[in-house]
Amino acid sequence: MSDRLRVATRRSPLARSQAELVARALARAHRELSVRLCPMATSGDRDLRPGTAPDFTDALDRALLDGTVDVAVHSAKDLPVAPVPGLTVAACPRRADPRDCLVVAESVAVGELPKGARVGSSSLRRQAQLLRWRPDLQVVELRGNVDRRVARVRSGELDAVILAVAGLVRLGRSDEIRRRLPTAEFLPAPAQGALAVVVRANDRKTLALAREIDDPPTHAAVVAEQAFAALLGGDCRVPLGALARLHRGRLRLEGEVLSPDGRVRLRGSAVGRLADARGVGRRLARGLLARGAGLLLAPRGR
Repeated sequence: MSDRLRVATRRSPLARSQAELVARALARAHRELSVRLCPMATSGDRDLRPGTAPDFTDALDRALLDGTVDVAVHSAKDLPVAPVPGLTVAACPRRADPRDCLVVAESVAVGELPKGARVGSSSLRRQAQLLRWRPDLQVVELRGNVDRRVARVRSGELDAVILAVAGLVRLGRSDEIRRRLPTAEFLPAPAQGALAVVVRANDRKTLALAREIDDPPTHAAVVAEQAFAALLGGDCRVPLGALARLHRGRLRLEGEVLSPDGRVRLRGSAVGRLADARGVGRRLARGLLARGAGLLLAPRGR
């Protein structure tokens, strides 16, 4: 690696904003470094069909592997369940607010959604959680970037959309957040709010550089949440949530699996050392499987 770093990012405004956060952090840690963003489209950006599991990492990872770029910045929740051979997550900067939130129409009263309100989301986890919270809601399949989703609310087609707090804050749109949703009812997607700085596993110089911006508690939380999801076969087609936080020097992971209609929820927690983050995630997943989580996951092809 030279003193010029090529950073791959998706072309969406949110992805570019996140890559710029990483670029600035790298530049602060290494004053002599020149960072250039390399925007590109992934297959997930092109394929927005309902029911598919979009891949928002493939093009960036290929560019890394063929040496076109030095670093790829991903939303950590978009990372594939199975690691890509030859690549590694070198850093996870400090996590933003991992919670979900509601963006609602101006006609909707503060803190309230009318009975039968139409709420947009493409996430099975969010759909299940919404129905558990308010069985009267009409959940509408909704894909696209933040602008497209919010536009459906502004046009009056939907009463609300559910989005990640971190994304709106990073876009400078926190004023659109009407209500932050409690994790007691809306446990976020594994690794939501965290970023992953991915490099080639054999590129020791870039690895060392990227590790300067790593936040160990965030990185451990991401590892634990992903390990939990991996053992359960988790992707966006599986209604599960997970959130790990540092508590008195130890990692505490909460996780849940829901039926698609939200009527059944299996929830649990596990605690362990940061150094055993993967083990913490696996222990919790095994515990929920022992309580019947597999029966909730089976209808989705498991």
